[in-house]
Amino acid sequence: MKSQFSIHVAKENLKFSAAHFIAYPGFREPLHGHNYQVGVRVEGRLAATGYVLDFGLIKRLTKEIADRLDERTIIPALSDCLKIERHGRQVHLRYEDDTFSIPASDAAILPIVHSSAEELARYIWNELYKALEDRAALADVITLEVSVAEGPGQSAVYRSDIELK
Repeated sequence: MKSQFSIHVAKENLKFSAAHFIAYPGFREPLHGHNYQVGVRVEGRLAATGYVLDFGLIKRLTKEIADRLDERTIIPALSDCLKIERHGRQVHLRYEDDTFSIPASDAAILPIVHSSAEELARYIWNELYKALEDRAALADVITLEVSVAEGPGQSAVYRSDIELK
């Protein structure tokens, strides 16, 4: 029988408030915001330290990622229907006949197609994976999962296996 351990981190401070809108050809929802909550689950082997992965490291790295999104307007750089231009310290967005202009310092331009909770979960997963890889902290990790909740009882999850080295 194969067994493994898992840890789950969903602390109150792993959150960010951000504005966004979903847009695709023929549809754009109004600009609005959420108070997002982030959770992380890590599955893997128990290391000699007695940990799968240190809770403190996961909390610190996840908070750093969430803080980069906090109080920003999320802009999907890979959108197939938004035109995004930077002019000095402003970011201009165009969707069909609608135009938005926001200070660049208020924008989080992310490598995603839509600013959905699903794509935000994958984005945060990728950022967390890179941060853990940079710290050589993935040796015993089998699966990494990130959840992003837009509100209580409403979340999206991105989960992927990690190739053990």
